[in-house]
This record gives sequence, C-alpha cells and structure tokens, in this order.
Amino acid sequence: MKNLRYTSIEGNSPAYLGLIGFFGLFLLAAFVAFVNMEHEGHWITGMNNQVVWGLPHVFAIFLIVAASGALNVASIASVFGKKMYKPLARLSGVLAIALLAGGLAVLVLDLGRADRLIVAMTYYNFKSIFAWNIILYNGFFLIVGLYLWTMLDWQVEKYSRIAGTAAFIWRLILTTGTGSIFGFLVSRQAYDSAILAPMFVILSFSYGLAIKILILFASYKWTGRPLGDAIVNRLKNLLGVFIGATFYFAAVYHLTKLYMTKDHGIENFILLDGGIYTQLFWWGQIVLGTVVPLLLLYCPRPSKHRFAIGLAAVLTILGGFATLYVLIIGGQVYPMSLLPAEYEYSSSFFDGVVAHYAPSKWEIMLGLGGVALSMAIVTLAIKIFRLLPEDLSDHLVTDKVVIKS
Repeated sequence: MKNLRYTSIEGNSPAYLGLIGFFGLFLLAAFVAFVNMEHEGHWITGMNNQVVWGLPHVFAIFLIVAASGALNVASIASVFGKKMYKPLARLSGVLAIALLAGGLAVLVLDLGRADRLIVAMTYYNFKSIFAWNIILYNGFFLIVGLYLWTMLDWQVEKYSRIAGTAAFIWRLILTTGTGSIFGFLVSRQAYDSAILAPMFVILSFSYGLAIKILILFASYKWTGRPLGDAIVNRLKNLLGVFIGATFYFAAVYHLTKLYMTKDHGIENFILLDGGIYTQLFWWGQIVLGTVVPLLLLYCPRPSKHRFAIGLAAVLTILGGFATLYVLIIGGQVYPMSLLPAEYEYSSSFFDGVVAHYAPSKWEIMLGLGGVALSMAIVTLAIKIFRLLPEDLSDHLVTDKVVIKS
C-alpha cells in the first residue's frame, strides 16, 4: 500500500501568469469575433444558406465530445475499480467540465441570437434531439460536479463510486445524444446513419484521452513533479486501443454507406471527388489521425519516448478536427436529395450544386476562444484545488493506493 498526497500549485510564477495571459488573448479575440458577428450578422463568416453549421460548430462538437472522453480515466478508477487510475480522477473531472464549458460557449455565441438560449432552456420540444441535449449538458455539469465533490471532500468520499457510476452512465447518454443530432437528420445523406451514435461515443474516448495525456505531461513537466513510466504506458496503450476502435467505426460507417445504392453519391464525394474534404479524410483523418499515431504508440522505439506519445496525442486531436470537419461541413456542402430517385425536379436554388464554404477569421477566432476558455479553466483549477499528486513515480503507482489530501 502506497501513499499519494494531492497538492495545489502556487501559481505565482511569471510562466504561470504568462500562460493565463496567453489564454486571455485568445478569449479577447473570441469576444471581438462574437461582437462583430452579432453586430454585422453571419454574412461576414463563411456560412450561408447551405452551410449553417460552420467551423465554430466543429470546435464546439469536438470539445463537447472530448469532455465526455476526458472523464474516462476517472470512470475506469471508480466504476471498474482500477486503482492505478485513481490519482488522475480529479484532474479528469475538472477537464471534463472545462471542455464542456468551452464547447457550449462556442455553440451559444455562434447561434446569432445568443440571448434566445433562454427560450431553449425554458420551453422544451421533446420531439427535438436538441432539446434533449440541453438537459444532457446541464445534467453533466451537475453530476460531474457532485462526483468531484466526493473526490475532494473526505466526508462524502464514500459516495464516490455511486457518483462515478452515475457520471459514467450520463456521459454515455450525452455523447449518444450528440451523435444522434446527426444520425436523426435524415435529410442529409452524410448524417442519416444510426451508427453515428455509438461512433461518437468511441470518438469521445480517443479525443478526451489525447487531451488528458497532453494536460498531464504539461502539468507535471511545468511544475517539476515526477511522473513515472507506469501510468504513462497505461494511458499510451489505452489511447492506441481507442484510436483503433475509432478506425473500426469509421470503416463500418463508410462500408455501410457504400452498400446502400442511394448513398453512393455522398461516398464518392467524400472518398474520391470531394476536393478539400477528400484530402482531409485521407490525409487528416486516416493517415495523420490514425495510422501515424498507432505507429508512434506501438512501434518499439518511438513508443518508449514521451515526445512520440505526446505527438501521437496531438495528431489524434488534429485528426479529430479533420474527422468532424469532413462530417459536419462536408455533409452540408453536398447537395440534398429532396425527392426519391424516380422523381425529376428542378429549381433555381442550387440543385445538385456542391456548396462553397471557407471559414472566416471570425469563426477561427471564436473556435480558438472556446479551446482557450477550457484550458484557462483547467489552469486556474490546478491552482485553486488539490488536483495533482505530488509524486507519480513508478514505485508509488500500483493497483493499490491510499490517497491523502
């Protein structure tokens, strides 16, 4: 039985204050972007009548999905009893809340009328998957907050397993709901698939864990705390499994579409003739987001170096953005099939025309602001709360640990 002690950080160094200021610059840029989009209207963005969900939605969905996956380490410890992961549970909970906050901030500020969020929160149309997700997001904040309380306060620690189980179930439902937003949109051929719901669950595992690894590396490197190879190797192997699982679901998704004749058009567009979307799929999602990370994580030589593990996590995140960009944006630019194939129809409104979309600087600024907000919350939380063990050396990290605050 080993003892681990949680402590906060002082957070008074020039480097720490500089990091907060760095995030603050992105938040200021995001605020400027929001004010301009609110005042001028969305015509200053790359969005149009065909592409109503632009780059900010890619950032928002990525952060929301990653929030669920960031909690995975805590769930493994509390729900499945793997004690080696318990020292990382507190940081996982805070990271999950921070990522969801950043994603929802981008989502709300990109609506065009952010003040109308009150309507969505007070009047529910339970036939709408969007209304379901309002409940799921708010519930996630509440349940994960209670879960963190049981980990931070020894007086309620005995309820940690119950709270962790509730958080585990809720986050699976939340990510399923996010995937169902697209799966239920039958008018878009790229979206209309029931497999998107479980696919988003496994995407959340890989994206959230990749961010978790980078935060863990940075936190222990910059605070000068020992981080042993045992816990790093566990997380590395887990990330490899999740990346492989995302590739499996992507393959099943596209093979299913290829099997159905009505979807041959969208598959030909994504896989062969989609220009930037085809390039992002093959080079972004498959090569850089899947193949290269797996080689870095499992080849004998690179897998022993933390730089390679960190690079694999970075590429997983970039591949995740490419995946969601192709799905969300590519799914919208491809023309909708308004009537069954046996009917002929025509109009003057872009029939059969692939829509054009190029993200504007305002969209990029707003999306990066959501990422900065998430990272700023984590950075401040590490200073305020006791989230990090002082030492995670190999001789202290075992499957049987005693936590001391």
